[in-house]
Amino acid sequence: MSDTFIPSAQTAKNTTVNPLAAKTNTTVAYTDGACKGNPGAGGWGAHLIFSDGQTQDLYGGDKETTNNRMELMGAIQALKHSPRELKLEIWTDSSYVKKGITEWIDGWKKRGWKTASKKPVANQDLWQQLDALCRARDVDWYWVKGHAGHAGNEKADELANLGVTSSSDNSLSNNNYSSVATNDPMTKKKEHIMSDNNPIVNHSDWLLDDPLGLNMMDDESVYDFPVHAHDDILVELPFSQPSAKLNNAIKQTSAHTMTVDSLTTDSSASNTSEDLPQFDGDTSRANPYFRPLLPKPIHRHEANRQLIMDTETTGLDPLKGDRVIEVGIVEMIDRKFTGEKLHVYINPLRGMDEVVIRIHGISEAFLTDKPTFDQIAQPLYEFMDGAEIIAHNASFDMGFLNMEFNKVGMTDFAQRVQVTDSLIMAKQQYPGQKNTLDALVRRLNVGKQDRTFHGALLDSEILAEVYLAMTGGQVSLAIEEDSHSDSGRTTHARFADLAALLLESTTDSTANQSWFASLVDEYPELKNKVTH
Repeated sequence: MSDTFIPSAQTAKNTTVNPLAAKTNTTVAYTDGACKGNPGAGGWGAHLIFSDGQTQDLYGGDKETTNNRMELMGAIQALKHSPRELKLEIWTDSSYVKKGITEWIDGWKKRGWKTASKKPVANQDLWQQLDALCRARDVDWYWVKGHAGHAGNEKADELANLGVTSSSDNSLSNNNYSSVATNDPMTKKKEHIMSDNNPIVNHSDWLLDDPLGLNMMDDESVYDFPVHAHDDILVELPFSQPSAKLNNAIKQTSAHTMTVDSLTTDSSASNTSEDLPQFDGDTSRANPYFRPLLPKPIHRHEANRQLIMDTETTGLDPLKGDRVIEVGIVEMIDRKFTGEKLHVYINPLRGMDEVVIRIHGISEAFLTDKPTFDQIAQPLYEFMDGAEIIAHNASFDMGFLNMEFNKVGMTDFAQRVQVTDSLIMAKQQYPGQKNTLDALVRRLNVGKQDRTFHGALLDSEILAEVYLAMTGGQVSLAIEEDSHSDSGRTTHARFADLAALLLESTTDSTANQSWFASLVDEYPELKNKVTH
C-alpha cells in the first residue's frame, strides 16, 4: 500500500482536479465516522466513485459505539463494496485510521496485537477486519483535513451523520445488522447499509478514547494515548502540566482530577506528565501540550461550596454566534480552597477577530485540536451543579454558558446553580470608582500574578483573592501558616510554635487555681505549688 499524505485542507482544496471525478481503473472512496456522546449513537459513511463514473453511498451505525470504531467501519465498508480487481483510493480525515493501517499495524501484529507499551490494541476486531480486506488489494491511503470544505470529505461526513440518525431511529436493540448492499459498481441508487455485528468496546468520553495521529509526528508512542475527535476535528492530548506562567495553576490539583493520565485505558506507560514536554502557556500558536483539567465533582452539593469562574469567548454576543473557548474554575468550601480546579480550552468551530485575540491571546491555531463544547459539557455540568458560581460581570459568563448548555440539551443549567456577581458587589462597596478586576487587584493589593493575557483559570484564581478580600479577608488554606525565617525565606511555622502565641485567659487561670485549692486538704504536698 502506498502512503500519500495531504498536508492540509488547503492543498486538497486548491488542486485543479475535481475530487469527485472518476479515475480510470480506480475506485475512489471518501469515508468518515461520527459519534454523539462517545460512547453513544454513532454512524459511518462511505461515498464511492467508480471508474465508470457511477457512485454509491453507504451509511449505517450502532446505537452504542465510539468515533474511532465508526471511522474504521467506514473504511471497512469501502473495501467490502469496491471491485477487488481495481485499485482503491481511500480518503479519510482520521489520522488514527491512516497511520494505523500504514504505519502501526505491522508492529501490532509482531507483538501479538499489542501496542508499543505492551497494552492490547484498541478496536482490535475492526483492525483485523481492515487488515484482512487490504490483503491482495492495491490500496492507497490519503488523509484530508476534516470540515475544511473538501467536497469528498463533506459528502462522507453527511453520510456518517445519516448513519447516526439511522442507528437512533431504528433503535438497533440487538446490534445484529446485516449488509444489504451490492458489490455491483453499476448500482446507481443509494444503499443504506447497516454495520456488521461487531463487539462494542466500552470506551469513555473524549478524554479516554480515540488515539488520533498528530500529523507532524511519526512515532507510534505519540499516538498511544486516549483522545477523541468529534466528527474528526483533531483533538491531540499528549498533554503535560502548565508551567509557572499560569501561576502553577494545574500543579495544585488533587488526585481526583480527570486527567488523561489518570483515566487512560491504552496509554504508553512512559507517557507520564514528567516525560512529556510541559505546556509553556503559549496559546498564540498550535501547541499540543496543554493538559485539560475536568475534576470529578467529589464535593458536589456540599454546603457553602463556591466556584470562582471565568470564561474566554470568541466575541461579546452569544446571540450572534460567539462561542466559549476557555473555562477556568477554582473551588472553595467554607471560604477555603479545596485544591480542585477545572480548566479546559474549547474548539468553537468558528473564527475570531484579531481584536479579540489580542485581549485573551488565544489563537485559532491553538484551539484547532481542542475538544468541542459538547464533548466537555457533561463533566462541566456535573462539576458546577448545585454550587454558588462567583464571576466578575457574571451575566456575561452565564449568558454564554447557558447558550452552550442549551445547544447540547442541558437546558436546566441556570436553575441548577446560584450566581453571585463580584462586579455588582464591587460597585456597591466602591461606588463611582473603576471596578475592573485589574483595578480591584491594585486597590486590594491581592492577585499580583502576571496577567499579560486574561487566561480564564488565572483570572479565576485572582478573582478568588479579590472576593475573599472584599468579603472579609483571606482565610488560611492550612493549619500551618507561612512565616519568614532569619534568612528572609518563606518557611512553614510549626503548629506547636503557633500555640505559644495564644493569649493567656484570666478566667481559665482563676478556674485552674480554684481546682488546685480544692485538692490541698487531700494532698498537702500541693500547698506549696498553689501558693507559689
